[in-house]
Amino acid sequence: MKVVGLMSGTSADGIDAALCEISGAPPTLSARVLHGRTFPYDAALRQRILEACQPETSSSAALCALNVELGAAFAQAVLDLLREAELDVSAVDLIASHGQTVWHEVRAGRVYGTLQLGEACVIAEQTGVTTIHNFRARDVAAGGHGAPLTAYVDWLLLRHPTRWRAVQNIGGMGNVSCLPPLSEPSAPLSAFDTGPGNALIDAATDALTEGQHRYDPDGQFAAQGRVDAGWLTALMQHPYLHQPPPKTTGRELFGTAQARALVAEGRARGLGWRDILATLTAFTAHSIAHAYRAHLPHAVDEIVLSGGGQHNRTLVNMLAQAADAPVLTHEALGLSGDLKEALVFAVLAYETWHGRPATLPSQTGARHPSLLGQITPGANYEALLAQRGRA
Repeated sequence: MKVVGLMSGTSADGIDAALCEISGAPPTLSARVLHGRTFPYDAALRQRILEACQPETSSSAALCALNVELGAAFAQAVLDLLREAELDVSAVDLIASHGQTVWHEVRAGRVYGTLQLGEACVIAEQTGVTTIHNFRARDVAAGGHGAPLTAYVDWLLLRHPTRWRAVQNIGGMGNVSCLPPLSEPSAPLSAFDTGPGNALIDAATDALTEGQHRYDPDGQFAAQGRVDAGWLTALMQHPYLHQPPPKTTGRELFGTAQARALVAEGRARGLGWRDILATLTAFTAHSIAHAYRAHLPHAVDEIVLSGGGQHNRTLVNMLAQAADAPVLTHEALGLSGDLKEALVFAVLAYETWHGRPATLPSQTGARHPSLLGQITPGANYEALLAQRGRA
């Protein structure tokens, strides 16, 4: 099947779109990206997304309007992607849309709800392609955290014959899948959100440069600063970092409001703006390394990195040093680190369409595996049903 995966992460930089070809079934499922790229949000839309992530700057009217606008943006990304690939939309079987997370309600270690915007009816209407969406909600309904959903696909595609791998995504938040080697078939997998990713760094950069930079390019500002060891030690006492898995987090803990408070704290400590960025970058790196030491079942032999954080050289160097492990890219394994999560949700949609659960309850905390997502029929729906009937 040809499936377009769509992902917009907590950094709210833009829409990752990947045209994927998927075949087979676990444990020999095959998935590859045929064409993909990121479609950046314009500044005004990104600002509305960030405002929607904060209760004090959002409203039901704003969420309603943004839901439809994002649906149209996702649909346009699909059409533009297929135009670039010189492929007619009729050749696509499914669209998998993760949507844009604006809130993840966690209280006392339990998830009570999760909200992703990007109206699937708009996507299906404007593209004509059956769309599977709202993946996280079913796992939450079954008592899980709705994440990390990448662990299922990591388990299928990225295990090494002999090495323990930490497959680490650094988007707005950080999440890890610790994969045992194929040589240890009975060893457990562990997956959870490690804590902050780029969200604190990006928001702090925006505040410290008075909007001139939305992020720290290649980590060059942090590289010019000095890490305040005392402040870093204090930051590492954050309760989330010491909470055992299963666990997830988001902008409710590590978002714009928290970044602004940390910028104010850094200034009160007498730090220069580059020192503040250096310390917050170190906080992300050390929070990940701490998660490995405290919560993984085995020491990792290598880290496989994806997400926007892989382009922050200072962050990558700090992570390699703090975790005392080599850092590889997904590209070294034949995958795109930037499009990894778009591929993940394409695979999850493929599994849903074939009636197969695609969660690992041991990692999400759910009571049982679940069929994920909701199906919004497109113009190709009857043809898809007939195709499945012949299979």
